[in-house]
Amino acid sequence: MDVMIILKIAAVGIVTAIASMLLKRAGKDEISTVVSVVGLVVALVMMLDVISQLYDTLQALFDL
Repeated sequence: MDVMIILKIAAVGIVTAIASMLLKRAGKDEISTVVSVVGLVVALVMMLDVISQLYDTLQALFDL
C-alpha cells in the first residue's frame, strides 16, 4: 500500500478535527457535526481505490 494515501487521510483527519474543535468553541455544534461527517466521507472516497484493489486481489486469490 502506498504511504501517501495514509498521509493524505491523516491530513484530512487533522484538518477535520481542528475545524470541528473551532466550530464547537464558536457555538456552532450542528455545523461541527456536519464537518466531521464530511471529513469521514472524504476519507472514505480517498480509500475507494485501495478497497477496489483489495477486492480484485481477493478475487484473484480465491479464483472467484
